[in-house]
Amino acid sequence: MTDVVDADELLRRIRRGRERAAEEERAWRERAQSLTATDPDGAREAAVRARAFEAVLWVLDEIVSPGRPPTAAEGVKQVT
Repeated sequence: MTDVVDADELLRRIRRGRERAAEEERAWRERAQSLTATDPDGAREAAVRARAFEAVLWVLDEIVSPGRPPTAAEGVKQVT
């Protein structure tokens, strides 16, 4: 049996997911920066994970605010 979720609850869940993705992106980006000098492979892996969370943010932003330019993360060049 599945629960029915109204639009307001769905929007709350999407926003919560977006907040979580933003936190994870920041954490992985910080980790990548901190590992750059000591562990280049680890830094690359962390950067890839940060980009994955950035993609999640872009998708959730488009769901919440269709047509608005996506939120650009600090230090990330937006490619069009």
